[in-house]
Amino acid sequence: MTDRGNAGQTPPDRSRRQIPWIWWLILAGLVVWNLVALLTSGGPSRLELSYSEFLDQVRADNVVSVEIAGSSITGVLRVPIPAPEAPGATTTTAAGATQPTFGAFSTRFPEAIGDPDLLPLLEAHGVEVVVEAPPNQFLAVFLANVLPLVLLVGLLWWLGKRSMAGQMEMFNFGKSKARTYSTERPDVTFDDIAGADEAKEDLRQVVEFLRDPEKYRRLGARLPRGFLLVGPPGTGKTLLARAVAGEAAVPFLFISASEFVEMFVGVGASRVRDLFAQAKKQAPSIVFIDELDAVGRRRGAGVGTVNDEREQTLNQLLTEMDGFDERDNIVVLAATNRPDVLDPALLRPGRFDRQIVVPMPDREAREQILRIHTKKMKLSDQVDLADLAAETVGMSGADLANLANEAALQAAVRGADAVEPADFDKALDKILLGGERHTVMHPDDRRVVAYHEGGHTIVAWYSPEADPVSKVTIVPHGRALGVTAQLPEEDRYNYSRGYLLTRLAVMLGGRSAEEAVFDEVTTGAESDLVEATKLARRMVTRWGMGSFGPVALSTDEEQPFLGYELTKPPEVSEATQAEIDRNVHDLIEGQHGVARSLIETHRDQLDRLAEALLDLETVHREELERILGPRPSRNEGT
Repeated sequence: MTDRGNAGQTPPDRSRRQIPWIWWLILAGLVVWNLVALLTSGGPSRLELSYSEFLDQVRADNVVSVEIAGSSITGVLRVPIPAPEAPGATTTTAAGATQPTFGAFSTRFPEAIGDPDLLPLLEAHGVEVVVEAPPNQFLAVFLANVLPLVLLVGLLWWLGKRSMAGQMEMFNFGKSKARTYSTERPDVTFDDIAGADEAKEDLRQVVEFLRDPEKYRRLGARLPRGFLLVGPPGTGKTLLARAVAGEAAVPFLFISASEFVEMFVGVGASRVRDLFAQAKKQAPSIVFIDELDAVGRRRGAGVGTVNDEREQTLNQLLTEMDGFDERDNIVVLAATNRPDVLDPALLRPGRFDRQIVVPMPDREAREQILRIHTKKMKLSDQVDLADLAAETVGMSGADLANLANEAALQAAVRGADAVEPADFDKALDKILLGGERHTVMHPDDRRVVAYHEGGHTIVAWYSPEADPVSKVTIVPHGRALGVTAQLPEEDRYNYSRGYLLTRLAVMLGGRSAEEAVFDEVTTGAESDLVEATKLARRMVTRWGMGSFGPVALSTDEEQPFLGYELTKPPEVSEATQAEIDRNVHDLIEGQHGVARSLIETHRDQLDRLAEALLDLETVHREELERILGPRPSRNEGT
């Protein structure tokens, strides 16, 4: 679970990207405002009169009404005054002006001397007078002229700044993209991680060394330069690194290895140099590189052209780790799912000289993980996390977190107040088997699927070495038309030849049931045949369980990227390859015979189970015991 925070970094300023849009919006508003002002100003034309002409019209009782706003006077005459026809006319209106409508006119009040007799004159002649507050000329001028100019200058400044930032980005192209946890650290500690006790103990040593390096140097001890976290996906490697950042009181630099490599050759090496330069400036510090195999793959092992950029990045990483000064107090952590593909130079002493294995959690660890992930959930009293841990053999910490979340979602969909055991059962089925598909099948197809899944169940039930069957269903899940679910009773770390042969027989049980009941085969056994062939080939070529004896014919050491499990192994003759094929055939055909024999011996139980599946669609373990009888123990024969 990766949580790449941005602690210690300034978050990107998104408001700057929004400013141009605000400017454009304001500019558009000003344009609309000016257009409206322009259009409204083009309304009915007014006759411009001098002040003396205005007084003459008042005395002649030709003025109906006036509006006084500051020094501006507008009004309406009783009779329109035509434009002058000769240049010597007394009106100030230019020749050819449009004749005013309804005798509208305008004039200017003499601001300097004033006219105290104007209002009495208007009142004496019955003129309607309206006085308005003078308009704010400064604001109008500012909005119409100054503000657009200011906004335009601001827009040009912002564009120039963005252009300079783009040019600076070109120069910073080789800078590391590492996230630095300095003042703010992740809130994850070792107490928040269940299981992986040995890995946590090794990492505690890293934290203690960085806190008190003299404690080790007094005794002449040197802490390993690099720690490589190795384990399957979802086991908590990145979470452990976050816990180190939460525990250590030193800067923590986090980066994914894929962030080193770009399309330009040399950028990855430059970023590696910058990363370690930052670490040295902040020493003592911890550098964590996630998914190390993205740049650390074995040189010369690929097919086709060599990736110069990746190899240059790897070479620079090797150089930086080899050039550490012991006084720098820098520790490098890395995580990978594929340690087998890493370059040997990375794993030599002085670089990643200690590998910390983060295994899949055992039963006790699974219970602790479930308790952590259900701590904030409201669980029913019937939920037993210990039993649930026993049913989740082979699941990683990420899988268990997903299981708890899926169960909570199932309870929310039901509208329940608490998460019930049935919610966990449905969530477990969804994760292991896939989501249910309500497919309408022909009755003949349903019958074939019922006998197919019954065949798997019969072989597994009456084979003491097989894992117990927890349930069998003919409800389509995922891409499968039916599912036979087997859950191991305990964690397994080694598989015997007898157990693997039994697995082959169980895989072939469905095909055997089709042959015995219908005297015909279908395509429904495709995935069973593929998995059986893969398993048989591994038994022969990798685990020495064929006629060749204790010889590994395919180790995948020379070409870790090709995978020869289904093709010819390297340095194997044609005769040996033919013998491998015969061994694989003999193993599969032998277990096919075992499965067919069990099907024929327990044909009555198979028929009863098939009828129950056609009726109920899903049969659980308790019902299986009623239909098939008690399951033989390992000490009993078949």
